[in-house]
Amino acid sequence: MIATDIQFDLLKKQARKLAEQFGDRIHPVIHDVTKESDWQKVVSVAIEKFGKLDILVNNAGIGVTDTTSSLMDSTVDDWHHFMDINALAHFIGVKAVVPYMKKNGQGSIVNTSSLASVQGIAGASPYTAPKGASRSFTKGAARELGKFNIRVNTVLPGWIVTPMMQQFTLSKEKLDNLIGAIPLGYLGNPEDVGYAVLFLASDEARFINGAELVIDGGQSARG
Repeated sequence: MIATDIQFDLLKKQARKLAEQFGDRIHPVIHDVTKESDWQKVVSVAIEKFGKLDILVNNAGIGVTDTTSSLMDSTVDDWHHFMDINALAHFIGVKAVVPYMKKNGQGSIVNTSSLASVQGIAGASPYTAPKGASRSFTKGAARELGKFNIRVNTVLPGWIVTPMMQQFTLSKEKLDNLIGAIPLGYLGNPEDVGYAVLFLASDEARFINGAELVIDGGQSARG
């Protein structure tokens, strides 16, 4: 597996931890997902190390914070920054891997969107917009690439305990309100999303294409 991130020191640390835990070969590569040249570098490493490329998980993303969240306070530069990392990167990544997946005669691509693209979040419009773009892009790509036996799906996580979520200052009251909106009664963990991605990437999901898998503990399940 090739694991990439722009925070290379952190990436290497996590790659070592995962390799020790699961015994997999994990090759860390520094990667700016908004740059086509970096994507070509990542693809080249994958081909060199493994001889083929058959799965892509577009998971890089940024979220809003307490101080850069509201629509009126956000700038045009903020908008472009969110769009570049949370949407444009998916487009560039798919374009980079598809030629190699065509050679294999198959492939699986999983894009990470967000529950926010379905429900919207007050004060987070610059974040929700590219997540919605990723959903639409996934569906279009799924229809276009299906003829090559390349599947494209998306996951829509809700409230997951990650460093991105922890950028918010959450009082006990706010946290209780979040949990209270989730029928299961607790926040998700990264593993909850990881197992869903693993399923969509695997042959067990061979007839699933253009789908949206919501991972939110039932928060969006309304009549």
